[in-house]
Amino acid sequence: MTDVIEVRGLVKRFGSVVAVGDLSFAIQSGTVTGFLGPNGAGKTTTLRALLGLVNPTSGTATVFGQPYRKLQDPSRRIGAALEASGFHPGRRAIDHLRIAALAAGIATARARGALAEVGMEPAAERRVGGFSLGMRQRLALAGALLGQPEVLVLDEPANGLDPEGIHWMRGFLRSYADQGGTVLISSHVLSEVAQTVDHVVIVAGGRLVASATLAELTDRTSGGTVRLRSEQAETLRDALVARGATAALADADAVVVTGSDARDVGRMVADTGVPVFEMTTDGSNLEDVFLQLTSSDVGQP
Repeated sequence: MTDVIEVRGLVKRFGSVVAVGDLSFAIQSGTVTGFLGPNGAGKTTTLRALLGLVNPTSGTATVFGQPYRKLQDPSRRIGAALEASGFHPGRRAIDHLRIAALAAGIATARARGALAEVGMEPAAERRVGGFSLGMRQRLALAGALLGQPEVLVLDEPANGLDPEGIHWMRGFLRSYADQGGTVLISSHVLSEVAQTVDHVVIVAGGRLVASATLAELTDRTSGGTVRLRSEQAETLRDALVARGATAALADADAVVVTGSDARDVGRMVADTGVPVFEMTTDGSNLEDVFLQLTSSDVGQP
């Protein structure tokens, strides 16, 4: 996979306030990345710099190796929904998208297809003023999809969605990435992010705190606890200890390994030749990790 989004040494100051300070990370193609941080951590400012809406004080934020402003036909390369607002309340949903398509040089016929993709085609003739927040979120996503872009940048897309809508959004983003698209999603709904993302970028105080896969992050911060079940638990424990693992019996058929991640334990188990019928990780969840990594940050104004 190649890096589609690159943020390198990004700094953005607003007067005396440092909104983003020397931030660097990269997003690979075909992945869903959660962009997380406390309020005031610099997430929205970073996304706006990526989309050419604010000028960095220093550093770069690029898409496909270029600043957004230099992209040819940008609506077909990257689609964005930073907030579910800016809709004329008296305008029909289909007309809102037709106007957006015209502004982007996209055929207006694409508007109805974008509505269908987000499950909003039945509401095409309805006026936006009567939409719930969840419906406006879907309409904003439809706008981001007009150019059938390779990359989606979404700020809090699950805000206002009901459980069915959140489930739909999760499946949509996962399918989008599985088909080769790339998603960068800023969110405070950590439980949903944990069920959707491949990679997590956490910022606090405008600086990078962590960038890793979800599994790597939870293993690293929890210290790595893996529970194994086997009909030969004692034999398994002894074999793992002989290979340098910290392993102990937890039950007649259970062994707990601490200080190693699931990948390393799996390799050791395969090497022992002892049959295992269950293997689980007792690691931190994303919320635990997030709070642990950002607890010392008080945010920025």
